Amino acid sequence: MTQTEKRKYLIAALLKEQPQYSEIEIPMSDEEQKVLLRSLFNIRMPLPVSDEFLAIQDAYLQEEIRRKGITNVRDLQPFQSGLYLWKGDITTLQCDSIVNAANSRLLGCFCPNHGCIDNAVHTFAGVQLRFACAELMKMQGHEEETGKAKITLAYNLPCRYVLHTVGPIIYGRPTQKDKEQLASCYRACLELAEQNDIKNIAFCCISTGEFHFPNDRAAQIAVQTVRDYKEQTHSEIEVIFNVFKELDYNIYQKLLRAN
Repeated sequence: MTQTEKRKYLIAALLKEQPQYSEIEIPMSDEEQKVLLRSLFNIRMPLPVSDEFLAIQDAYLQEEIRRKGITNVRDLQPFQSGLYLWKGDITTLQCDSIVNAANSRLLGCFCPNHGCIDNAVHTFAGVQLRFACAELMKMQGHEEETGKAKITLAYNLPCRYVLHTVGPIIYGRPTQKDKEQLASCYRACLELAEQNDIKNIAFCCISTGEFHFPNDRAAQIAVQTVRDYKEQTHSEIEVIFNVFKELDYNIYQKLLRAN
C-alpha cells in the first residue's frame, strides 16, 4: 500500500467506528486527508483495535516521521558534559526517552489538530499510547498529580520510551508552590528514567505554552533542577533540553553558557 492508500484505510476505519461521522467524505488532497486523520486520532477514545489496523497505522506513522526527518541524539553536540540543547520536533528525536507535557487525565489532547506537544506525541505514537495511558490511569484509580511522572513505551516514535508528567497551570505570577511542582516534574522524570535504565532523556519546555509558566523562569528551574540532580546523585544520564521556539532556544543557550 502507498502512504495515500494507508491513510485512506485508516480514515475509513476510524470513521466507521463513529457512526455520527459516517457522512464525512474523505478529502481529495493529501493535506486535507492528513488533517482529518489527525483529528480522528485525537478524538478517538482509548479502545482496542484490530491487528490489521495497527499494522497499517504503524507503517504509515513510521514513514511519516521518517519523511519529517529523524535526528539521532548521537549527532548532537553537548553544551556541557551530558547536557544538550536541541531545537526541533521532539517526535522526530531518536533517543532513549522523551518527556511529554501531559494533562492530569494522562490520555493526551482530545482537541483536533491542537498545537500542543501532548497532541503531537499521541498522534505520532499511535492509538496504542492512549490505550496504554488509560490502563495506567485505571490501575492508579485517580488522576495524575502535578509534579509526578509515568512511563510508557513510545510505540511508533523513534525514541524508546515516553515519560508523561503534569506540570503546574499558572494563573498570574507563579507561586512558590508552582515553582516547586515544576522542579518536581524534572526530578520525577529523571528518577523514573534511571529506574528504567534510560541513558538519555529529552525534556520539552514543561508548563510553558498552554500552562502559561513564564518561559525564562521555567527554563531556569529546568536547568538548575537537572544540574542539582546530576550533582547530588552523581548521575551520568544525558539530558537534552528540547525547544521548538527561537525564544526558548535563546533562553536555554544563555543559561547553559552561564556555568
